[in-house]
Amino acid sequence: MSADAAAGADVRRTLRNRARYEVANNSYARGIALTLANDTVGTGPRLQMLTALDAVNRTVEREFEAWAQEVCLAEKLRTMRMARAQDGEAFAILANNPVLDHPVKLDLRLIEADQVTSPLHAVEDENVVDGIELDRYGNPVSYQVLKEHPGAGGWSFSDDFTRVPAADMVHVFRQERPGQHRGVPEITPALPLFAQLRRFTLAVISAAEAAANFAGILYTDTPPAGEAVAVEPMDLIELERNMLLTMPGGWKMSQIEAEQPATTYADFKKQILNEIARCLNMPFNIAAGNSSGYNYASGRLDHQTYYKSIRVDQSFMARKVLDRVLAAWLWEYALEAGLVDSVPMDGFRRILPAAKMPAISRRRSSGLIDTCTHGLQSVMLLA
Repeated sequence: MSADAAAGADVRRTLRNRARYEVANNSYARGIALTLANDTVGTGPRLQMLTALDAVNRTVEREFEAWAQEVCLAEKLRTMRMARAQDGEAFAILANNPVLDHPVKLDLRLIEADQVTSPLHAVEDENVVDGIELDRYGNPVSYQVLKEHPGAGGWSFSDDFTRVPAADMVHVFRQERPGQHRGVPEITPALPLFAQLRRFTLAVISAAEAAANFAGILYTDTPPAGEAVAVEPMDLIELERNMLLTMPGGWKMSQIEAEQPATTYADFKKQILNEIARCLNMPFNIAAGNSSGYNYASGRLDHQTYYKSIRVDQSFMARKVLDRVLAAWLWEYALEAGLVDSVPMDGFRRILPAAKMPAISRRRSSGLIDTCTHGLQSVMLLA
């Protein structure tokens, strides 16, 4: 099957539901997703302006930080990272929010993957992949977003949708196959392992409970035809605390020894968690929150691979999300601040291409915009 057919709408819906169940009900799955989001995003992005004008740098950096705090940018980025792990993809719309306490009214509105889908009445088109409309070159043109979430309490069979231009939509997922346009949960390979861990834990608990339910057992070493006193099979003897007890002649009493959990239980959990975390390039001690079996050198060695993966993910988020957000914010900030008459629009487009500018800004663009006298260079850093 092709990449899009293998990750069809029904397949992704099933995987999302299973992944969400694990993250919502499994403490290890929730901790792994939270740790991954916290380590990738940290306390949020910081803007570092590197222009020739220090005053402009400080002003823009201060304004962007104030705007990021107002729209809760760090929290939304962490939510997007968790969504990639459990849903496979994250969507955010660059929208106008007039109630923001900041001159720039740009906001990042998150939507779930369930809401981006082709309506039931839509005509099948080879250039539409489950809510994503493509041009003849394979580039997203617009996204079909349902006006109501399919899982909302008041949702009916109405599948009204709106088209969101690709310039206004941020869509991030891990592309694992060429030609893939929708993402699957990153913890998909670990879903059967979570089930095995849960089954083994329940089996150990059931065995321990069964052993604890029996206070003792009555047995005899005398042969069946011997002279032991006859006792009814499976008869019950009520015991009293701190009292001596006499047994029938030829019979002995032995207390049940609890043999659960077995010594292999801890080893099994360690191995299964190590395999679960491998699909996310996360070492065991971070996934389990336990470094008791490590020395300092081995812990550092395992962390090197993990934090290299985090740096790659940060670069991906910076390119796919933060650059888009920064481009839209700079356009809005320049327009709201009235910074015109200095730098021609063409000079600004060399740094922030018009294709990356959201439609809400393009509609308000004027002929001139001023960002700085000697050009613009910006760096987005994740704390």
